[in-house]
Amino acid sequence: MRVKGGAQARRSKNRVLKEASGFFLRRSKCWKMALIAVRRKHQQAYTGRKLRKRDFRSLWIVRLNAATRQHGMPYSRFVHAMSTARVELDRKMLAEIAVRDPKGFEAIVATVKR
Repeated sequence: MRVKGGAQARRSKNRVLKEASGFFLRRSKCWKMALIAVRRKHQQAYTGRKLRKRDFRSLWIVRLNAATRQHGMPYSRFVHAMSTARVELDRKMLAEIAVRDPKGFEAIVATVKR
């Protein structure tokens, strides 16, 4: 008598096929193609989570550069002045302040310039 794998194998396949639902053509129907597509999906999702951090940091830097240039100081000089003035705000918070509270950001730039 041969063994077909039973409930656990079916559960595993159903999980993958459910994850592949909505994929194009055979990727959502055929087990082998769905398995490949789901594995690729997981790999790209992992990579995307790493890239998102990089993308946001560059966005914050662009925003800070634009905001600091309005106050007559390029970004690189501003960041250096921040470290010498011992102001410990990260780029994310500085970019938020620059966008939402321009007067507060102007005060930070004035503090750093001294």
